[in-house]
Amino acid sequence: MKEYSVVPNKDVTGWMVKIEDVAPEKLYDERDAAIAEAEEIAQKNKPSRVIIMDQNHEVEEERTY
Repeated sequence: MKEYSVVPNKDVTGWMVKIEDVAPEKLYDERDAAIAEAEEIAQKNKPSRVIIMDQNHEVEEERTY
């Protein structure tokens, strides 16, 4: 199962979509845009999971596709 995560950057000025918690895919200004992109990638690569972190890098939500 592939894993995608939505995490804030170091300064919490943007949000990143990371693949397998390794390299960031892209930086987004808005958290909702990053979540939408992560969900779209996950749905195209089933089975997969999206882990959404809050500004403190704590797991807020997990979604499985």
